[in-house]
Amino acid sequence: MKLYDYLPSGNSYKVRLLLSYLGLSYEHVLLDIHKGETQTEDYKFKNPVGQIPLLELADGRRVAESNAILFFLAKDTPYWPATHFEQTKALQWMFFEQYKHEPSIAVARFIRMYAMDTRVGELQSLMPRGEAALGVMEAHLATNFYFASTGPSVADISLYAYTHVAGDGGFELSDYPNIMAWLDRMSDHPRHIRITDTPML
Repeated sequence: MKLYDYLPSGNSYKVRLLLSYLGLSYEHVLLDIHKGETQTEDYKFKNPVGQIPLLELADGRRVAESNAILFFLAKDTPYWPATHFEQTKALQWMFFEQYKHEPSIAVARFIRMYAMDTRVGELQSLMPRGEAALGVMEAHLATNFYFASTGPSVADISLYAYTHVAGDGGFELSDYPNIMAWLDRMSDHPRHIRITDTPML
């Protein structure tokens, strides 16, 4: 397998994290989104959307969209919940991550890291939306250790990626003690890697 990746991206990190948890080897292809390396004709042939991550299988088939890649990799592993209800709950949280969580928390992080000169005005609306998403997570974690089952699943990996770096976007994670405890549980995994770790394969 090949993973087309940009290390600081939370969406790419999700996939690297699950690959690490599963102990799977793959070829790591770094692309610089700021240099337009995902917008070349060659790359857009592979992924017409021109985004990372992209997983390319040995037979040439490709899967894009981070949460779809998580599903593909996790099926029939401990990170895909066992029961139909838990599987549905995993999808619920993964849809929440892409619709409510990532568009505010990840975008605020991107602006503060790379685009303060041109997009700072967006933060006024992004911050309360991100805080609302974190509030939903905090409430769930008040009575649950994880998001879809009794152990970490693709739902947790999906949400962990941008939550653990939400401070980069200006969110005060210490205001969310249940989230902080969950982050610690996630990082205790024996195959845990950091977002900027280059895979050692």
